[in-house]
Amino acid sequence: MDRYTKNAFYISSEEQSVIKNTHVLLAGSGLGSNIAECLLRLGFEKLTIVDADTVDLTNLNRQNYVFHDIGNFKTAALKKRLKMINPDAQILDINEFIHERNAEQVIKGHDLAINALDFQSPIPFVFDQLCVKYNIKVLHPYNFGWGSMVAVVTPESRQLCDISTDYRSFETKMASYVFQFGLLPDEFLIEVSPLLKRFLESSTSMTPPQLSVGSWLAAALCTRIAYVASLNKPLKLFPDFYFISTLM
Repeated sequence: MDRYTKNAFYISSEEQSVIKNTHVLLAGSGLGSNIAECLLRLGFEKLTIVDADTVDLTNLNRQNYVFHDIGNFKTAALKKRLKMINPDAQILDINEFIHERNAEQVIKGHDLAINALDFQSPIPFVFDQLCVKYNIKVLHPYNFGWGSMVAVVTPESRQLCDISTDYRSFETKMASYVFQFGLLPDEFLIEVSPLLKRFLESSTSMTPPQLSVGSWLAAALCTRIAYVASLNKPLKLFPDFYFISTLM
């Protein structure tokens, strides 16, 4: 029996072959760790994972790691897990942070990119600029707790820097943009908007709080979009976005 027998009717054998040979770059292995497993299980077997962060106890509420991974490099721990799922998959783990000196070399040769980098520097913007240069579609996933959104950036779309060129607190700026877009379900806005307001008004220096639910929803959205993108089917492009929520 073929590994992807249960994908039948949803994904044709021809499409399965296309996604198997689509080379996906995962920049950042926090939220990227959930996305990587979802991609692999659907049939994306050529993955590059780039990060130099280590697993921390606070990651375990939402990221795809286990207690015994704490202290280990995320890329190595994630590669080990992915190879346990599919030993034949081509998983390249690069234990480096992406910076201006290595970004271009890391990006070249990929068909699709997931920008799950932390906005601790302008590097996420640089990453997008280089992907535009090489005509690589970029997926930007965001965990909104009980929901998630993904923005798709291409050479033809608007760029995230159109919202702000300042990387500091960019995640909250993106959240504010999404909430003001006018397309989110009322149930989500009623429950989550006050939480965002309290966070913005707080004096905390921590990054926005996130739940495991949002991480796996982001993984599901990214995997669906990656499937569509690999087949060159039409996509929603930024400033439009994809959104999913568990709030009814």
